Amino acid sequence: MSCCDCESTGKALTETAARRRVLWLVLAINMVIFVGEFIAGWFADSTALQGDSLDSLGDAMVYGLTLIVLERSLRARAGAALVKGGVQLMFAVAVLAEVVHKLIFGATPLPLIMAMAAATALVANLSCLALLTRFRSDDINMRSVWLCSRNDVIGNLGVLLTTGLIAWTHWMFMDLVFGTLLAVLFARTGLEVVASAWQQIKTRSSAPC
Repeated sequence: MSCCDCESTGKALTETAARRRVLWLVLAINMVIFVGEFIAGWFADSTALQGDSLDSLGDAMVYGLTLIVLERSLRARAGAALVKGGVQLMFAVAVLAEVVHKLIFGATPLPLIMAMAAATALVANLSCLALLTRFRSDDINMRSVWLCSRNDVIGNLGVLLTTGLIAWTHWMFMDLVFGTLLAVLFARTGLEVVASAWQQIKTRSSAPC
């Protein structure tokens, strides 16, 4: 093996190790965010906050799946991305179901708890996004991970905006409006990832041996 081959192999191994460390770290962060936001959302009776917490749970699942297929074939990584897109779509349905439930039975969200939880989660998710940004162009698998983290930041900012509007106007329905918008974001990301992953799977399947 030439020195160039050794150097490229060593660089690839170093990059893989770096991805693995980052993925374990952001997985742990998102599990903490999920537990904290879900409990806060339950106490605050907030669809927006609970929807945001589900996004963090979904991300933790995504990071775990990414770790499993990190060193596998392109087809395996595309298949994992397909599953991740499906998870995003399932969470979109779950949040919409919660919105419909609260439209029927009513809810009174507590802005102070929402703001505290969302602000804490925002700081944590910005850290995750910064850690993942360098890997976002590696492949569809890492891009799907980065997109999930980006959605977290958008979700946190949206919860903070919603909290401010509720505190200022006392329009409690704004929590349900943002919950719906969050579900739309989940659905859009899920469809984008599914479409890209499926295209890669079809391309690999039709490629000559």
